[in-house]
Amino acid sequence: MNGLEKITARIEADAEAEAERIAGEVRAQCDAIRAEGEAKASEVRWRMLQDGVKAAEERTRRLNKAADMEARKSILSTKQEIVAEAFRKTEEKICSMNGELYVAFVAGYACRAAVTGREEIILNETDLATCGQKILDRANALLPGRGLPGSLTLSDRAGDFRGGLILRDGDVSVNCTIEALMDEARENLAAYAAAALFS
Repeated sequence: MNGLEKITARIEADAEAEAERIAGEVRAQCDAIRAEGEAKASEVRWRMLQDGVKAAEERTRRLNKAADMEARKSILSTKQEIVAEAFRKTEEKICSMNGELYVAFVAGYACRAAVTGREEIILNETDLATCGQKILDRANALLPGRGLPGSLTLSDRAGDFRGGLILRDGDVSVNCTIEALMDEARENLAAYAAAALFS
């Protein structure tokens, strides 16, 4: 080998060593970049998983809250239906009381509602025909106990209601029909009825 060939071989060997060193550095840098990328990807996956779990928990909480609210609304609706049914049955019982008890009930309301003792009693068609005179007589008998003259009169015109009466004095009327009494009772007693039914 002559001198030029030796120099050329030496340069080639040095170049190969340098290329191998550079390739090693590049491989190390690639490995470091890959490891860093994998660590970041793992961190992002973990964060996404945590966010997904939090979102699922929040959605579950909202769905449970909505289900609880729907259940409460359903229970309240059922309770309201039961209270309404209790008042409806009470109204039925009042309307179907036996003759004397019903006469006493209606006459008592006429006596309590009277202001002058000279009002006109309006009854429904059935009551007017079957017990109107008894109601009038009983109410007039009760009025002196309140310091009023027993001078109520019975209207020959029937009202359109289930039971009870309307007391009229000129343009002034006091509604003591079963329907009006039950509406008033609902307003005043619905909460007590619910407490009694559901305690």
